[in-house]
Amino acid sequence: MDPFEVRMQFLALLRRLNASQQSIQRVVGFAVKYFPGCGEDLWDCIVEECQKGTINSRINILYFLDTLCETCLLVKSHSKGQDRDTNLYVNFVTRDLGKIVENVVPKGRQGLPNLVSTKQILQSWRSKRVIDPQTVGEVLSSLNERQSELSTSTSTSSHTHHSHASSSHVPLSRTEIFKRIEEDRERHKRLRERRWVQPITHNAQASSSSAAAANPPLASFMPLTDPRDGAQELTIDIEFENEWETTSEWNEDDVEAATEETELCFPAEGEGPMELE
Repeated sequence: MDPFEVRMQFLALLRRLNASQQSIQRVVGFAVKYFPGCGEDLWDCIVEECQKGTINSRINILYFLDTLCETCLLVKSHSKGQDRDTNLYVNFVTRDLGKIVENVVPKGRQGLPNLVSTKQILQSWRSKRVIDPQTVGEVLSSLNERQSELSTSTSTSSHTHHSHASSSHVPLSRTEIFKRIEEDRERHKRLRERRWVQPITHNAQASSSSAAAANPPLASFMPLTDPRDGAQELTIDIEFENEWETTSEWNEDDVEAATEETELCFPAEGEGPMELE
């Protein structure tokens, strides 16, 4: 199949993409199959459709990219030789992540339907190290700033401004709304299923160990570690980093809680022992 034919078939698949796993896997398989000769061209098709598609089709493309990145890293983990040095489409996603998110969640009220789902995908990528956490963090920060700006402008705007904004925003039809509800249900179900999957690193030493044989890898994710650590970070280290990032700093509430626990466990002289129910 020549490159032009590959491009046309891929565009047709993208335009028929929906939230079902069968549809997503069909497009992912096609993209991975023709990456060696047409990878850059196929990526341009993805960016183009993300710019031109409807608000519903754009979020479908983002969920497609989620599965595509995981598949690419799985392919890499099973490759040998020079093929192990390439991340396939993951490099393109990392490079153009800001542009993709800006298209999926356009500025203004038009992008609100895709905001929450986009943040969930980005947080999943960051916690599982699919993409460099720093890159994802920068995009998430820009989304949060945009959301706060929109909330502020909405609360302080006048009735005239509301009328102008509503007239410039094209609402979804009844059919599109019901279709979006069904697709959101399918996407969130899939996201909940994958939320329990912990990141697992891949390296030559780990793959030859008995521990790796007992726990086969699920996917190849990027560890958050110092350059000197290389690919030797353990899964439990990545899990610790994820928990550490979501833990708040030590404050007065923590001091009070620790004091109460100490008094319960070690009562003062003259007081009775702690009652156990």
